[in-house]
Parts: sequence; structure tokens; C-alpha cells
Amino acid sequence: MFGKGLLRRVDWLSILIFVLLIAIGWINIYSSTYSEGQDNIFDFSTIYGKQLIFIALDLVLIVIILALESNFFERFSSVIYVISLALLLGLFVFGTTIAGATSWYNLGFFNLQPSELAKVATALAVAKYLSDIQTDIRRRKDQLYSFLILLIPAILVIPQPDPGSALVFFSLVFVLFREGVPQFYLGIGLYTILIFVCTLMFGTIWIAIIIGLILAIFLLLKKQSYKIPVIPVVGVYIITLLFSLSVNFVFENVFEQRHRDRFSLWLSLEKDPSKLEEIRKTIGYNTYQSEKAIESGGFFGKGFLEGTRTKGDFVPEQHTDYIFSTVGEEWGFLGTTIVIILFTTLLLRLVYLSERQKNAFNRMYGYGVISILLVHYFINIGMVIGVLPTIGIPLPFFSYGGSGLLGFTALLFIFLKMDSNRLKEGF
Repeated sequence: MFGKGLLRRVDWLSILIFVLLIAIGWINIYSSTYSEGQDNIFDFSTIYGKQLIFIALDLVLIVIILALESNFFERFSSVIYVISLALLLGLFVFGTTIAGATSWYNLGFFNLQPSELAKVATALAVAKYLSDIQTDIRRRKDQLYSFLILLIPAILVIPQPDPGSALVFFSLVFVLFREGVPQFYLGIGLYTILIFVCTLMFGTIWIAIIIGLILAIFLLLKKQSYKIPVIPVVGVYIITLLFSLSVNFVFENVFEQRHRDRFSLWLSLEKDPSKLEEIRKTIGYNTYQSEKAIESGGFFGKGFLEGTRTKGDFVPEQHTDYIFSTVGEEWGFLGTTIVIILFTTLLLRLVYLSERQKNAFNRMYGYGVISILLVHYFINIGMVIGVLPTIGIPLPFFSYGGSGLLGFTALLFIFLKMDSNRLKEGF
């Protein structure tokens, strides 16, 4: 229950970082949406005013989570997961389309994005299944069921379309690897991504030559005491070539033009500089302007409310997915470094808290929280500075939006509640 004992046991370092991120985020939301004459920060018709309402609701949510018994989330994790899937399915009938994606329920006063709840629910479901005494992650059947828990919500959000959220669900595979899933699967995934990207950049012929040389050298240099069957190696080579051949077909016939343009921009596939620049200023317009805004900030930044590109609305959706560009322009390299340090410290702190859990469910859920926050943090900032393609996911605790803020807060504070109970039980 909520009381003085809980206040002593809860991890205040994590809470302090959480508060700082929300405060800095709100300041930059205010700056990116401020207009002359809007001097009342409590004007709830404005973007920054609405964010204050979401922050107030956030505080209520925190109190509710901390007041619940810690085992509530483990006991009802399956129910929460099923409810989240039902909400995702309901979008196909009752969903509201915003910016081309049918990802929200219009509740009148608030647009609810159920994928944010589904992230929390899926992290709980994965932890529940893996911590079950009948589950043995070394068995293929249990590995399959674990992957299915991640796959089902991802499949439901892809048609919205919301590829960013789908990628976040797949980030929970790191929990599976932490708990003992063979790293062979991770190797296959990374190898597949590498072949996909290299095929787009260099073509199948070069893939055939390079992989062939690598495998030939590997076979020639093998030690006599460690026999390597030739047939499996040849099989890997053939499968690699077939996959490489399929990449171009998928790229040209399955991907839409906007997707091809984003890959062309990210990997510099277009060899004509004028066409590449045209793509950069159309499909890559947001990223292009974001990079310019960050570059213009220099080391110390232009100062609060002094960002000329921010004030000129050069960066679309700057208060949501591209909020980090406001930090770069107005607070400079120094400000962006502070934000990165805060996020990194929070993630490292959560790793420490997860490792000290004696309850397997708590530990696995803790790593689920880390996986989701890390992917959001890494991809969002990478997208804003132009090193990753645009897929549209917010910066946790920072970007404007009620569903995102409430979802990330629930994700974090459920784990902090679990951790506080660990201390209560004397572990």
C-alpha cells in the first residue's frame, strides 16, 4: 500500500531523472509551439497547456500504480494483455485516422492510442510467460510461444500503419536473450538485416562474391581438430543468395515509393546528386530541417525562445517526434548532451535495479522496460539527427502526447513499484 514505507523504498534516483526529463520536455514543447501573445502557460487550448493536463493525469496514474499491490501486475498480466489486443483489434472498426494512421480512439476530450498500453501489456505478458515454472526457454515450443506474444500485437499495428510501434514490440526479444534464448537467433536476425542493406547498396553480384570468399577462406582455415561439414556451409551460401535475389524484388514491388525514397535517402542509393537532394528536401524534409536546426545551435545554443528555425516552424511536428531538434537549436551541444546523459543514466539505473531482483517476473519485466525505452530513445534521436530512417516514434517522457506519456510512465512506475516491494520483503 501507499505510505511512508513505500516512499523510503522507492528508487528516488529514477524518479528524479523521470521528473527532469518531463520538465525539460515540457519546456521544449512550450518553446516549439509558443506564439507571440501566448503568455499564459495555463492556457489549456494550447499544445503546452494540454501537455500540462497530461502531466497532471500522469501524477494521478503514478499514485494509483504505487497504491496497488506489487503482485497485482503479475496476477493480472494475462488479462491486461488480452484487453490490449482487443483494443488494437477495435481500431479496425472504431479507430480514428490522424496523419494517415488509424491508431487512435477519439474519446472527445482525448485521443487514446492503444498501442502505448499494448507495449506495457506485452512486456508484462512476456515476463509472466517466461517466469512460469513450466516454461523452459531452451525448448523450441516455449521459444515459439514467447515470440508469438511479441508477434501478435506487432501484426495488429502494422496495418494501421504504425511500423514504429511494431519495431518496439520486437525490441522485447532482448528479454528473451537475457533469459537464455540461444544467440543463434540474434545472429540470424543481424545477418539478415546486413544482407538486406548490403544488397540494396552493392547488389546481389557483389554479395555472391564477398560471401563466397568469406566462406571459402573460413573452410580453408578451419582446424583439423574441428571438422566443419561442407554441405551446411554451401546451404548457407545458397540461402543467402536466394534471399539477396528476393531483396530487389521486394524493394521494387512490395515497398511503396515513399518507403523506397526513405531507403534511398538513408543509404544514399540515388547516385544522381540532384535527385538525391530533391528526395532529401521532399521525403526527407523533416530530417533535413531537423539537422539544420541542430547544426545552427552550436555549442551553447541560441537560448530559450530564440531558435529561429523553431520559431519559423521549419521542422514539422517539432513538438512530437522531432522535439530533440528544439533542444539542439536552443540549448546547443551542451543541452543535447545533458539530455543524452539523463536517458543513459536512467537506462543504466534500470539495468542495476533489474539485476538485483530476486523475483524472476520482476527481473524480466525490468528488462522489458529497458528494451522499450532504449529502442525509443535510440531510434528517435538517430532519426532526428539523420543517421536512421524516419519511422515516427516519440522520445520517452519528452515528446508531446497523452497516450505516450501515460504509457511510458506506467511502464516505468510499475517496475519501480515492483522494486520497492523487493526491499520490503528484505531481499
